Amino acid sequence: MIEMIKDYWNGITGSIQKVDLKAIEAAAWEIISCHNSGNNIYIVGNGGSAATASHFACDLSKGARVPGHTPFRVLSLTDNMPLVTAWANDSSFEHVFAEQLRPMIRQGDLLIVISASGNSPNVVFAAQIARDLGARVLGLTGKDGGKLRSIANLTITVPAEHIEQVEDAHLVMAHCICFSIREYLTNKTIKIEDSALQQVFQANI
Repeated sequence: MIEMIKDYWNGITGSIQKVDLKAIEAAAWEIISCHNSGNNIYIVGNGGSAATASHFACDLSKGARVPGHTPFRVLSLTDNMPLVTAWANDSSFEHVFAEQLRPMIRQGDLLIVISASGNSPNVVFAAQIARDLGARVLGLTGKDGGKLRSIANLTITVPAEHIEQVEDAHLVMAHCICFSIREYLTNKTIKIEDSALQQVFQANI
């Protein structure tokens, strides 16, 4: 058993070390830019990633709040279970996020999609609806990013062997982003235009 634990632990640390930190920074800037424009942030995910979506929304809404700054306008679409089950029952599970987004998301908003495979139909449909309506899409995925990679403005991938390790890394990313945003807003030592990483998103409009 201890060898299995060591293998899993080493897999997490090894995978996290391979994640592109500049992409994480670009994601943080994108969230700040959306916030500064007065736009909304939506977050979706399935299974364990649904829990991460809710956790991420909680941390952006409260944990990243800084006195003197307007709070983030953020909503996890995993939290309204009556609405999720209604769409799943009356339409299909593939539309549980897209149909929530359709009447709400606007140009300039940001959709954060969390999916270890990047291939789950409901998150892919949600990402496509967001892009069609002029919103931007940030994907947290695993391995090659799946179908989501070709839709999102930016995908951050975790090259882990096991889905549990990918999900672990996604939560670490969410915490890292929220922590960095809170520190930025607290200290305000740099300006968003100073980061060349904005070109990452501009190239994918």
